[in-house]
Formats: sequence, C-alpha cells, structure tokens
Amino acid sequence: MRVGVAGGLAVERTLAVMCGAGVLPALVAERARAERWRVVAFTFDGATDLSARVARTIPSRLREFGPILTALKDEGVSAAVLVGRFSMTDVLHTGTSTADETALSLQGRAGSRIDSRLVDAIIALFAGVGVEVLDQRRFLGDLVPEAGCWSRRAPTADEWTEIRRGLTLAREIADASIGQTIVLRYGAVVAVEAVEGTTEAVRRGTALAGPGAVIVKATARAHDYRFDTPTIGPETVSAAVAGGAAVLAVEAGRVAILDRQAAARVADTAGLSLLSVSDAG
Repeated sequence: MRVGVAGGLAVERTLAVMCGAGVLPALVAERARAERWRVVAFTFDGATDLSARVARTIPSRLREFGPILTALKDEGVSAAVLVGRFSMTDVLHTGTSTADETALSLQGRAGSRIDSRLVDAIIALFAGVGVEVLDQRRFLGDLVPEAGCWSRRAPTADEWTEIRRGLTLAREIADASIGQTIVLRYGAVVAVEAVEGTTEAVRRGTALAGPGAVIVKATARAHDYRFDTPTIGPETVSAAVAGGAAVLAVEAGRVAILDRQAAARVADTAGLSLLSVSDAG
C-alpha cells in the first residue's frame, strides 16, 4: 500500500511483463510505468535487460512454471502481459524429463504445444493465482495501423492480385494455427510460415521465389491478442529487401509495424512496396 495524494491509502497495482526477445517488452514496461503500474519483468531466453525500467527482474524458464506462479503471488501481481518473441523451437524442444510438475500439467491441459488450447491453458493457470492476462493492444494499439501504403512505391495491378490471394491464404493458415505469413510468386505459394517465425519464412521464401516475391502476413479471425500481437519491423523488411521481394503486405488493423518510418526507409532503398491492407484492397 502507499499513501495517495489526498492522504488516503491507494493500492499499488503490479503488472508482470512476461518478456520474450525483441524490443516490445521494454516498450510495454515503459508505457505501463507511465500508467503508474509497478512492473515486474519475468525474462525468458533472448529477453533484453530491463532492470533499469522495472521494479524487479526475475529470470524464468518455459519448463519451470512452478517458480513463476510462486513469484506472481509473492510480488502481488494482479495482471500480466505476455510480450516479445518466444521461440516455438524452444517450446518444442522442452522435454518432459526437464519440465516441472506445473509445466507438465499445463501441457496436459492444453494437449498441444502450439495451438490455441495452449493459450487457454496458460490464461487459466494465471487466473488460478488471481492474475488477469491483458490484451497487448492496451499498450501497443498505436503500432497497429489501418490500411495504407507506407513506402514510396505502391503495388502494381498484378501485385494487387497476388496480395489479395495471399491475404486469403495467410488467414487460412493462421486459422489452422500453422503460421501467419505466405510468400507467393506468379500466383504460386513458395513458402508458408511455420514455427520458424516471419523473418525466417521471408528469407526462405524469397530464396525459393527469386526476385519479385509478394509476402503477406495476416492473423486468424479469432486471434487472441492476450498472447501475441503479430508484428513486423525493420528486420523483416530488411530480409524482404535482401531477398529481392517486390511487396510486403500486412493485414490492416491486425498486424503491428514497429518503427514504421525506419521500416519504410529500408523498403524505399530497394523499391519494395510496404503496406497494410484490408479486404477492400
């Protein structure tokens, strides 16, 4: 408890930021602090050092959920945000012989390590200790643009045909919990994202397609933003440029673009069309 400005008692809210790799955990921590949250960072493999931005940092492992639940209770956490890149390869490689009892129970309840039931199981696990998992867009909503072209070059008519096809296909693979990104060339699908992530799928797809590939990233229709905000940024754009892609399109209002101005500058160096697209095109 702490003393409020009027002399009364005010409850201090504590937010747990479950930190994967990338820049998003630091951004969420800073924005949460601006909203007067006390922030505790649970840092997983690949997470950056947030010690200067948070009240406490707790190194954590995917295979050890028991200590995480204990820390949530000890720190008085009332809400959590899961943010950053969590390697699905690491999830798949976590053996049952090294997982603790809570992690094994979580896997048993989910029945899968990669589909939506895992999300539901994690949310239920946190709810059991009084912690609500928040929608990431509470802190990141301004990074998710509506339809628009962010590069100097707009798509050609032929590229728009591939973008529309790619948007439909990307939604379908997302609905099936396969991935979110499709790479096309001349109407043919040359790569489908799986557990490797968007940037690696772009590298693989453009290597197979050759110059002129069209890349489209979209979300499942029932995508749960408590677990993930689909994102691209300058790194993904750089991979598309390096592979000679012609277009990188993401679903408007559903996919975030980190550092949009920097991403557009990278796109413009190679004439890549970078845009957010809706059904209307």
